[in-house]
Amino acid sequence: MNRSDIIRLTEEIGFLPEQKFGQNFLCNEKISGSIVDLCGISPSDKVLEIGPGLGSLTSILATKTSDLTCIEIDKRLAEYISEAFGCNVISQDYLKVPAEQYNASEIDVAVSNIPYYVMTPIIKKLLTDLKNVRILTLMVEKEALDRLLAAPGTKQYGPLSIICCLFGEINVEFDLGGDNYYPAPRTVSTVFTMKRGDNAGIIDQDFLSFLEKAFMNRRKKLTNNLDLDKDRVTACLISLGYNANTRAEEISAIDYIKLYNGTR
Repeated sequence: MNRSDIIRLTEEIGFLPEQKFGQNFLCNEKISGSIVDLCGISPSDKVLEIGPGLGSLTSILATKTSDLTCIEIDKRLAEYISEAFGCNVISQDYLKVPAEQYNASEIDVAVSNIPYYVMTPIIKKLLTDLKNVRILTLMVEKEALDRLLAAPGTKQYGPLSIICCLFGEINVEFDLGGDNYYPAPRTVSTVFTMKRGDNAGIIDQDFLSFLEKAFMNRRKKLTNNLDLDKDRVTACLISLGYNANTRAEEISAIDYIKLYNGTR
């Protein structure tokens, strides 16, 4: 869909984009095709799209697989997507949709243009819900990538960057200026892919809760943040080459797996 298509559709269905939902619709057909190509979808794949909007990606995704599920918070858009593309549409806030409702464990590919204000909870939910997903192709504000790619010892390093690192290979693909969207945002977006790796299986709600407790107070020692036996945590830290005064941001992602397993 190009800009004219998007504007025409908004007029036809009497729709005005809502800022509260972060509604900026991709209107560059070439870019839409490139994003879908990054997914490497086969006809048998079960595909999930979060926030399809007016269908810039949906229109292409629907030609790649017959098993496409879209989750759209805006009821007006959900109705339009269902009628226009004949895919399964769940008209709810994705953050409130139980994994069982959209058969999350069966999803092979996930795609989403994620508004900045819900980036963290959406990515956390995707990585904990989608137990067998092969690849995620996502768009976020460029500045938000620092939080996803943060290294140990930095201010941005935390539960989100740890689970992203553990999930697998992250590739930053390309940037998108605001002129590729309608209405045009003032920010630059980045398209990136996340490909499942060997450590992805550790990521579940229990592991995420463990990480969030570890970072509850960044200034405190890790042993004081975790609601676990301090001697056991200390012993595990020492076995990994740390010490009793280690803080959460000093521990590598891979060592968090060992710490989690060693203190359970």
